[in-house]
Amino acid sequence: MPEVVEAVRDPVCGMTVDAAASVHRASVDGREFVFCCAGCRTRFEADPQRYLAARPSEPAPLPQPGAAYTCPMHPEVRQRGPGACPKCGMALEPAEPSLHAGPDPELADMSRRFWIALAFAAPVVAIAMGGHLAGHGHWLAPRLSALVQAVLTTPVALWAGWPFLQRGWAGVLARSPNMFTLIGLGVGVAYAESLVALAAPGVFPATARGMDHPPIYFESAAVIVVLALLGQVLELRARQRTGGAVRALLRLAPKTGRRIRPDGADEDVPLAEIAVGERLRVRPGEAVPVDGEVLEGQGLVDEALLTGEPTPVAKAAGDAVVGGAINRAGSFVMRAEKVGADTLVARIVRLVAEAQRSRAPVQRLADQVAGWFAPAVIVVAAGAALAWLLVGPEPRFGYALSAAVSVLIIACPCALGLATPMSVMVGIGRGASAGALVRSAAALERLAAVDLVAFDKTGTLTAGAPSVTEIRPAGGFEATALLRLAAAVERGSEHPLADAVLRAAAERGLAVAEARDFQALAGEGVVGVVDGRRVAVGGARLMAEAGADLSAVDADAIRAAGATAVFVAVDGALAGVLAIADPVRPTAAAAVAALQAEGLRLVMLTGDAPATARAVADRLGLAEVEAGVRPEDKAAAVRRLKGEGRVVAMAGDGVNDAPALAAADVGIAMGAGADVAIESAGLTLLGGDLGALVRARRLSRAVMANIRQNLAFAFAYNLAAVPLAAGALWPAFHRLLTPEIAAAAMSLSSASVIANALRLRGARL
Repeated sequence: MPEVVEAVRDPVCGMTVDAAASVHRASVDGREFVFCCAGCRTRFEADPQRYLAARPSEPAPLPQPGAAYTCPMHPEVRQRGPGACPKCGMALEPAEPSLHAGPDPELADMSRRFWIALAFAAPVVAIAMGGHLAGHGHWLAPRLSALVQAVLTTPVALWAGWPFLQRGWAGVLARSPNMFTLIGLGVGVAYAESLVALAAPGVFPATARGMDHPPIYFESAAVIVVLALLGQVLELRARQRTGGAVRALLRLAPKTGRRIRPDGADEDVPLAEIAVGERLRVRPGEAVPVDGEVLEGQGLVDEALLTGEPTPVAKAAGDAVVGGAINRAGSFVMRAEKVGADTLVARIVRLVAEAQRSRAPVQRLADQVAGWFAPAVIVVAAGAALAWLLVGPEPRFGYALSAAVSVLIIACPCALGLATPMSVMVGIGRGASAGALVRSAAALERLAAVDLVAFDKTGTLTAGAPSVTEIRPAGGFEATALLRLAAAVERGSEHPLADAVLRAAAERGLAVAEARDFQALAGEGVVGVVDGRRVAVGGARLMAEAGADLSAVDADAIRAAGATAVFVAVDGALAGVLAIADPVRPTAAAAVAALQAEGLRLVMLTGDAPATARAVADRLGLAEVEAGVRPEDKAAAVRRLKGEGRVVAMAGDGVNDAPALAAADVGIAMGAGADVAIESAGLTLLGGDLGALVRARRLSRAVMANIRQNLAFAFAYNLAAVPLAAGALWPAFHRLLTPEIAAAAMSLSSASVIANALRLRGARL
């Protein structure tokens, strides 16, 4: 059993129930129950009344979402309430998604510490820099200057930097030294050495004291704390944004449903009270409350939030409907079949939340290196001190302390810690200027290795806005007259295809008359009287009822071209057909060609009909198409492709794409797409320009090359600098690398890494 977090005890079998881990759930009489094991659920489903009789009169409430916290890098770590991971020191996050996400206490604490530390550190740096510029003729006496710096640095090192000291020590106790161990070590050594230099300057040898006083590094301790706090604030803010995807999904579920009581009366009830098998009424403009089946009536249901397709679907008896979809027209009665955690929206929430748990190797690299680097540095510092104490010249203690301090300061992980985030920071800014918004270092790392891109169709490869692409008149009608009559009737419709007809009429400057006796027939079309003539606009079923002969037009050719055929009949005779299609994005063909030229495998995953999907794919030169797929199917397809050893990027714009975006190695969202798709993705193409995807991939390769350069420099710097600080120059030159020089070298290494990262601003994409 996993660690129990805010758990309740099942009175039947005595086992505990952990809502964060359990998958054994069932609903009865509008109440949801969670079970500790499959056996209890089986007993409940066999005889609910007998099972409930063994329980308390009121079932124990489920654990509240967010009570359990876990580490994104170490999912096995779980505890009640927020805190820090004992293995890596990272702030824990809620294990269960919740719509009501309050302020992040970790972010608030780190932000407060950062601003207070900055206020104290700024004068410390100013005083220290003044001393460096003025030499020994400092405007403050050396001892008074050191005393002022000590007073200002103490709250920075011991209060603002306390989380780093605490987490670094926790990593040591857990035998898992991490970046916080190195940061705490650097801050502690710089601060402690400076206090010793201030209180007992005589313990340092003359070569380390300079002219008349030993160097102090209060400003180094303060600056390390401020920069580390800034990094934590930026990381926590980025992690907080990833939760927006799950909250956007949770908002899709309606809050209430209209239940039909046994006496036939309707009542509005909270969604949690709806049970499987109950009959629900859905009126025009209302959201479908849960997943189920239409029993009677008809409706025109807009499933765009879940399927990504812009055209509402006609629903009649026997058709399935999903919770969260909007009934645009008509009214129907449905039977609830899946409620609570079993609905499509709830399943998508779980898919996205699970996929977002992982973190990329590039984000763990510094901690992995620190696992051996921190102990190695400590060993080298201790070895250097011992060597000076045993065989060094007098004063041996002073030389030993100076060597140990120099090693620890020169090995401070500033360059190592900046190697990745600086490149990522500059790369993200460069990507934004190139039309690609990169949300994480993980996305940059994986995008460079992507060898397969899966595309959604509607809103990704196409514009996502239906438009009239062709007008084919019949029976002596002219195209202009046909469009004017169709637009007059469609003025009373809320259907997206009606908007396409009205836009086409407006673009041509047509005067659209008012239609009388307007009727909207769910799933069929619209009818009305225009200029004394009865006009019907819709599908083949409506034309058959009007008595119109469709043989005069080739509707199959329209469908084969990827468009929808909308017929127009006037006084019972076919007047013509309108082809309404979702046009391909202007940049799609060039982007597809560029990606194929770079050797990438491209696949289309769409919920649209096979004929329409194939037509769009042929237009773009895509060979692989999977059509008619649901949200779970898209995520499963991505996982299947990854199982083939591919590094998969998924591009999409709808809510239905969110699980696939989260499951992919890199999720790519269109800038004008659904918020949840954007939140689920690691990369957003601003303005929906697919050309930005090509530029983003080139940028990712440049960023990863830059990161490797920075890491190589950081390692080379430490390999060369640590022996020098330990005293390697003494046998040949009788010179000891002082802590002051060590601090300068440490600063120079950081500046070199920053300068190299800034080169990305001029990278050619």
